[in-house]
Order: sequence, then C-alpha cells, then structure tokens
Amino acid sequence: MAGRAADWTALFVPDTPLLEIVVRGSVMYLALFTLLRVILKRESGTTGVTDLLVIVLLADAAQNGMSGGYNSITDGVLLVGVIVGWSYLLNAIAYRWQAAARLIRPGSLVLVRDGQILRRNMRRELITNEELHTLLRKQGIADLAGVREVRMESDGAFSVTTRTPGRPRDDLDDPGHLG
Repeated sequence: MAGRAADWTALFVPDTPLLEIVVRGSVMYLALFTLLRVILKRESGTTGVTDLLVIVLLADAAQNGMSGGYNSITDGVLLVGVIVGWSYLLNAIAYRWQAAARLIRPGSLVLVRDGQILRRNMRRELITNEELHTLLRKQGIADLAGVREVRMESDGAFSVTTRTPGRPRDDLDDPGHLG
C-alpha cells in the first residue's frame, strides 16, 4: 500500500450515469418495499435469526441490481440518498392521503372475532391453529371463548382483546410474533 497514490478522481467522480443510479435504486427499493410490506407482512414484525439472514441475503441480492458495479463514493452516496428519499416520500404520501396509506401501510387483519377463528384470514397469512393457540397461551388465555378479537397488525405484531374487562391486553409489548 505504501507508495501507491490515491486516485481521487475515481473516488469522487461518478463512473455510472447519475440517472441510471436513480432508476436502479428506485426500482430495487420499490420492489423490496412491495415484497416486505405487502407480501411478507407477517414476517416484517419479527427479528429472529432467520429474519436477519433473509435481510442479509436480500441486501446482497439487491446490491448488484442497484449498483451496477459502481466504484465511486459519489455513486454510493447517491444510491443511499435515493433509497432514503423513497422511504421518506412513501411515508409522506401515506401521511397526507388516506387512500395511499391503505396501499403503503397495510391495515390490520382480524384473525379471531368473538371467540371464532376466521379461517380465511388465517389461511391468507399462513397462520396455523397451533401458532394462534401458542400466542394466546403466552398471553395467559386458555379458551377462545374469552377472546373478543385477535388482530395481526400492519407491522406483523399481534394484539389480543379479551371480553373480560379486567384483562384488555391491547397493543402488547411482547406481541408473541409467530414465525
């Protein structure tokens, strides 16, 4: 390394057209956003080892699609700016327009209503009866008859509301993520 001069031009002058970086970053961000927020909603609220592995693999797979082999710092900074910009823009749009918020932030899904399991919703999120009952047991609920509602929230967390006035159990600190 000694005796080798830094190539300052290669570090700071973009070697990829800037518009290409913006398009690549936008397409990859929006594709990953769709996969993680819409399709994998159940998984988004968890942070287990498997989830970390998925994130690392997604990042590695997406990196090539986003970067196109860039080498300069400017290319990297622009790409990060595009990703952060899309995140901010989608959150701002969801904040300002309710119709867009429904697409950007999926609503909660009722899994149990008045002690009755809603099988169609359970199938939609691939939640088994055993997983549901495990969640309820973790909350100290042995019988579905005492459950007013179980919802899977938009972030993948579960909230349980009981019929017993003394045990509301809404918005749980440890939502008992399934997965």
